[in-house]
Amino acid sequence: MHLALFLQQPPMDPALIQKIVLASMAILPVIYVVIAAIRILPFWFICKKAGFSPWLSLLYIVPFGGLILCYVLAFSDWKVIPVPQAGWSPGSPYPPQPPIPR
Repeated sequence: MHLALFLQQPPMDPALIQKIVLASMAILPVIYVVIAAIRILPFWFICKKAGFSPWLSLLYIVPFGGLILCYVLAFSDWKVIPVPQAGWSPGSPYPPQPPIPR
């Protein structure tokens, strides 16, 4: 039924089709750059915190690159050094002793 209705429509004006195509050619690159930035930016920080080069996040531009990047981050050893606790040194007993009142 829908196909029959679609075929019964009058043909579109070629000038209108040209305007639609030109408008979409102007808008789609902007949309693509915004979507690429939304996808790349979080992985930039993840790669940096994991000890990898943040430039690895640009793999998202390549088809299936995002999947490859997820597998690299999931199955590799992160080169992260734990942050030392404030007020605790490795030589002192755990937990730290309370201060002695004087």
